[in-house]
Amino acid sequence: MQKLIVKYSKTGLMIYISQLDLLRLFQRALRRAEVPFVLTKGFNPHPKISFKRALKLGVESFDEEVIFYLEPPMGPDLFRKKLQKQLPEGIEILSIKSEFI
Repeated sequence: MQKLIVKYSKTGLMIYISQLDLLRLFQRALRRAEVPFVLTKGFNPHPKISFKRALKLGVESFDEEVIFYLEPPMGPDLFRKKLQKQLPEGIEILSIKSEFI
């Protein structure tokens, strides 16, 4: 399993999106980008995504972190290219660090 640690910025009108809606936004973007993500276990499986911290509503940030889990592995550059196409204006991927679990 591959763990991608993604740093992103949240600016513009996206500062008014809640943390739960941001999670849903990333889940939909993963599906649209056709990235091979890992599903959580349990009754209602969904893409396994972890946020380092929740950002308050209305706050702009240039240093947020989210972790995606992929199976099979994918190159960070390809992941960035595919995912960024699906993200709205105001959410920009800044860097990606890859680890294998």
